[in-house]
Amino acid sequence: MTSFAIRTMRPEQISFAIDWAAAEGWNPGVADAACFASVDAEGFLIGELDGAPAATISCVNYDARFAFLGFYIVRADLRGKGLGLQIWNAAIAHAGARVIGLDGVTAQQANYKKSGFQLAYANVRYGGTVATPAASRADIIALNEVPFAAVEADDATAFPARRSAFLRARIGSPGHVGCAVLRDGRLAAWGVIRPCRTGFKVGPLVGDNRADAEAVLSALIAKVGGGEIFLDVPGINREAAALAQDFGLTPVFETARMYTGVIPPLRPERVFGVTTFELG
Repeated sequence: MTSFAIRTMRPEQISFAIDWAAAEGWNPGVADAACFASVDAEGFLIGELDGAPAATISCVNYDARFAFLGFYIVRADLRGKGLGLQIWNAAIAHAGARVIGLDGVTAQQANYKKSGFQLAYANVRYGGTVATPAASRADIIALNEVPFAAVEADDATAFPARRSAFLRARIGSPGHVGCAVLRDGRLAAWGVIRPCRTGFKVGPLVGDNRADAEAVLSALIAKVGGGEIFLDVPGINREAAALAQDFGLTPVFETARMYTGVIPPLRPERVFGVTTFELG
C-alpha cells in the first residue's frame, strides 16, 4: 500500500525543488535557494510517496495580504494520479485568506481558473547571446550605493507586497550585480543580473522610461561580460518587449500571470524585467 505524505521542506532542501525546476527547463539562478528561503521558509512543500520525493510546490507568504505560488512540479512518472492536486491544496491552505499570484504555463491556465485564479497578463521570457555593450552611461552607479529604503520604496511600485528580506538577498547574493540610475535624488531605474544554470538572468529591471531601463540593462550585461542573457518581460509593456528585441533577444516561452483577487495599484509600465517566475 502506497503512502503519500506532504511536509514542509527544511531551508537546505529548497535546492531540491530548484534542481527539479532546472530539469523542467526553467533555468533557475545559482543562488536562488538562499534568496527564496529568505521570504517564507514554511512555504516550500514536498510530497513524498513511500518516502521518495514525488511532488514539490511553494506558496510563500510575503505579508498578511499577499502570497505567491511556484515550483508546482509532479515527478513525470507520477503525473495524472492526483498527487498534484493534494500538494496544490496544501499550498493554497498555507496562504490562508491572502491573494495569491502565480506565473503558470499557459497550457494550465484553465486548471488554475478552477482554483479562482484570473489572468492578469502574459509574461514572456526572452533569451539570446549578447555581446559586451560599449561603455555605460556616466550616471550609472552600483545599486548597493543606493539607500536600501529607496530601493524598497521603488520596488513597491512594481510588486504587490513589501519584500525587504528577498530584495536584500537578491541584491547581495554572491555573483549578483546591481546597477541604478539616480535622477534628482530618486531612483529612475535599477536592476539586478544573476548567474543561472545557463547564462544570466536580469530581474528585476525597473525604470521610469525605456532609455533609463536600457542604460541599466546595458550596464548589467557589461558587468558580466555579455554572453547568454535572459529577460522576463511583462507582455503588457510593449516598450519592454521592444527593448528585449533590440538587444537581439527572442521569445523562449510564455507564462500566464494570474491572481486570485485584487492586488494594490501598481505601475506595470515601469517593469522592464520580471524579478522571478517562481516568487513573483
